[in-house]
Amino acid sequence: MGRHRLSPSHQPSSRGGPGGGPVRHRGRTTVLTTILVLAVGAGAFGVLRGNLLPVGGACHDGTVRITAVASPDIAPTLGKIADEARADHTLTDGRCLDVRVTARESAQVAAELAGSGKPSAPGSTHRPGFTVWIPDDSLWVSQIVNSGQGLPLSPMGSVALSPVVVGVLQAPADGLGWPTRTYSWAEFAGAAATTRLRVGTPDPAKNSTGMLALAMINASIVHAAGGESADTDTQSAGAARLLAQRTSPTAAQAEATLPRGATQTELADPQHSQALILSEQAAYAHNGGSGPPLRLFYPKDGAATLDYPYTLVDDTAQDIDQSRAATRFLSLLGETASVHALGEAGFRPAVGDPAKATIQQAGGQAPQPVTAAPASSPSPADLQKLRLEWQITVQSARITTVVDVSGSMGTLVPGSGGKSRLDVTKASLQQALGQFTDQDEIGLWRFSTRLDGARDYQKVVPAGRLGDPSGGRTRRDLLSAAFKALKPVPDGSTGLYDTALAVYQDAGSSYVNGKFNAVVILTDGANEDPGSISLSALTAKLKALDDPAHPVPLIAIAVGPDADKSACDKIAQATGGAAYRVNDPAQIQAVLLKAVVAAATSAAAKTP
Repeated sequence: MGRHRLSPSHQPSSRGGPGGGPVRHRGRTTVLTTILVLAVGAGAFGVLRGNLLPVGGACHDGTVRITAVASPDIAPTLGKIADEARADHTLTDGRCLDVRVTARESAQVAAELAGSGKPSAPGSTHRPGFTVWIPDDSLWVSQIVNSGQGLPLSPMGSVALSPVVVGVLQAPADGLGWPTRTYSWAEFAGAAATTRLRVGTPDPAKNSTGMLALAMINASIVHAAGGESADTDTQSAGAARLLAQRTSPTAAQAEATLPRGATQTELADPQHSQALILSEQAAYAHNGGSGPPLRLFYPKDGAATLDYPYTLVDDTAQDIDQSRAATRFLSLLGETASVHALGEAGFRPAVGDPAKATIQQAGGQAPQPVTAAPASSPSPADLQKLRLEWQITVQSARITTVVDVSGSMGTLVPGSGGKSRLDVTKASLQQALGQFTDQDEIGLWRFSTRLDGARDYQKVVPAGRLGDPSGGRTRRDLLSAAFKALKPVPDGSTGLYDTALAVYQDAGSSYVNGKFNAVVILTDGANEDPGSISLSALTAKLKALDDPAHPVPLIAIAVGPDADKSACDKIAQATGGAAYRVNDPAQIQAVLLKAVVAAATSAAAKTP
C-alpha cells in the first residue's frame, strides 16, 4: 500500500488507517462541524487574523489554548508558526488561538499513548497533557491503532514530507560514484559492506528513519532475489548487522557521529561515521552548519518518506473550543506562509513539488532520483516483524550447538567432491559462526551413543562470549578449531533423546538474562539408543521445563532423508521451537540463521 500525502485541507486518505485497517475517527463529526464553523466565521467577520480587528479588541472574547507535541525536527518550525499566530491574534471562532508546541521523540510519545486509556484506578483513566500529536511518521500512529490499545487517534493528514536517504561525506561519496551512479537500497548496503563504509543510523527500534531504511533494505533484497528465501534472510540479517554497528538512540545523536571538522585526522577517525541514514531535512540542517557537507544518494528503488501526520488525540474528550482550535491550527499550517516556513527549514510540502533549492542544500543532485515518487509503506505486520528481528540482531545470543557425530554422518554427500555429511555440516557451522558478534555466547556439544561412559553426549566447548580470551586465543578460535576436529564415531549410533533432555536442562540452568537463549541440534538419524528416555516422556519433561519468562527454544535441524523429522518436530515444539529438514548439508548455514530469527521472534512475542 503506497503512501498518500495530503494537504491539511483535504480529507484523510486510506493511509489514515495503516495496513488497510481504518484509524478510529471518533471525532470526525466534531472536526467537520468545526471546519464549517470556521468557514462561516470567516465569511461573517471577514477576518482570520486579529491584526485586522480594531486595536485593543483582538482578544476581547478570550483565548483558546491547546498543547501540541511534535517530533524534535519539526517542532521548532511549528513553534515559530504558533508564536506568530499568537502575536498576530489569529482567531479561532472569534477567540484568539494560543498553541504551545513541545518537542518530544515520537517513540516516547507512542509509548505513553499506548499505555493511556487504561484505568489506573477504578473509574479513572490516564489522559495525556496534549491535544495534538505530530510524530515524524504515521508508523507510530499505526502501531497504536493496530494494537487496539491506548487512546483513539484521528490523523488528519500530513503537514510536511521528508524522504529517507543516505548521506555520505564528499570523499567516500566520490568513491561510490556520486552523483552519477545510483544504487538500490540492497546495492548500497552491499557496497557499504564491501568498502567498509562507516554508516551511522538512528536506532530502528526507536526511530522512524532507521526503521523505514531497514524496511526498504529488506524489501530491496527480496525484490532483487525474486522472492523470500533462506539466502534473502541471510542477506537481510547481514545488512541489519551492518547498521547495528553504529546505531544511536535518536536522529540527532546519529548526526553527531559525523566529523565536525574537515581535517584529514578527523575524517579518518574510526569513531566518526562516514555516512548516515537520515532524512533529507536532517541533511539540509546539517549542510547549513559548519561541518563537512553530505552528498545524498536517493535509492533508485524508492525512498521511504516521513509524513508528519497531524493527529488529534482522543478528540471526543476535548471540549468544542479545543477541537475547533486544533482544527484551526491545522488549517493554518496549510497556508502559504506556513508552507514557506517549513520549506525554509528543509521540509517538502505535503502537496506539490519540492523546491530545488531545498534539495540542493540538502546535498541532492541529478541524476540522483531526487523527485521520484515515494516508495510503498511497510504494513504494520511487516513493521512489527522488523522490530523483533532488529531486536534479535542487536541483542546478543547464547546458543548451544549440538552436533550428531554418529557413524552415519560419515556418509558421502553426492556432488560434494568426496565430502561427508559431517564435513559439509562443519563448513556450514563455520560460516554461521562468522555471523555472530564477539558479544554472542556460543557453545558446542557432540553426541552419538556412549561417548562419555554411559552418556550419549559430551560438552566440547562450554557456552561463552566469542570475544573472550582463552589460553592466548579467543573462544571464537576455540570453537572454530573444535568444529574442524569433529569426526564421525565408527559404528556410533544416534542417542538423540537423552542428549536433547540433557542439553535443554543445561541451557535452562545457565540461562542469561538480556540475551536470546537457544539450543540447536543437528542430526541425520533417528534415536537409536534402546535404553534412553521415550519420546513421550521426553516431550513431557521438556514442556515441564519450559519457562515462558526465560524461554529457551530448541531448534532441530534434520539433515538428510534418514533423519526422524517427526520426532524432531515433537521435541522442538515442546520448547516453543521448530524443526527443519535440510536435504543438502550445505544449506545448514542459511537455514540455521533463518531458524534462529524465527525462534527469537516467537520467544520475544511470548515473553511476558
